[in-house]
Amino acid sequence: MIASLAGGVVSLAAAAALSYALLAAWVPRMVSYAVGAMLGAAFLDLLPEAFRQANSIEALFAVTLGGLLVFFMLEKAALWRHRHAGEDGAHAGRERHGKSGMGLLIVVGDGFHNFVDGVLIAAAFITDARLGVTTTLAIAAHEIPQEIGDFMVLLHAGYTRRRALALNFASGLAAVAGGIVGYFALDYARNATPHVLALAAASFIYIAVADLIPDLHRARDTRATLWQVMLIAAGVATMAGAQAVLRPG
Repeated sequence: MIASLAGGVVSLAAAAALSYALLAAWVPRMVSYAVGAMLGAAFLDLLPEAFRQANSIEALFAVTLGGLLVFFMLEKAALWRHRHAGEDGAHAGRERHGKSGMGLLIVVGDGFHNFVDGVLIAAAFITDARLGVTTTLAIAAHEIPQEIGDFMVLLHAGYTRRRALALNFASGLAAVAGGIVGYFALDYARNATPHVLALAAASFIYIAVADLIPDLHRARDTRATLWQVMLIAAGVATMAGAQAVLRPG
């Protein structure tokens, strides 16, 4: 439990420092980085790991597809709730509440991912204490670029810095839950891990493709487009680099 919490806190603190102190003025442009980081995490980390552990590839694709549809319905439900509250008349209100739903989805998806990290930390400590420490440090380092992307999405969605930090911390507590489940029910947790990874990947893909990329298309001048392409590539490269360093095999 301590290692799971520490891994999340270390990565969260580092991401918050970079996001707030160095990158806050770049929030509009860093949304492009968030797109690259989330797509990189989904396609270079979460899905490959899920495929390695899965007994049925077809079932994993079904879970991923189901996750995309579920996140679509969750966001649609958030929009309907605000519409029935009497706010369906103003475009600005719809846009604001759409971004609020997007922020909620990123917290849910990150929670799935952190839960799996907790299971992995528990499995490592059960095997060997030194392996557990190494795994905790590796997960903390790996989470930093993704947490930066999450912060940028929440700030872009209109959350204050304090609320964005609180929501990321709340999603980080899922790692503790994953550690507890992993310790007391590791065999079951291992069987469920590929599907949880697929759901986390589905959330990142949905947010990047359905919510963030349409916002990027609003900027149509050449300079803004070049910045977007470079920052998306930087986000993907960051996740690819993290995979190369932390999982050389």
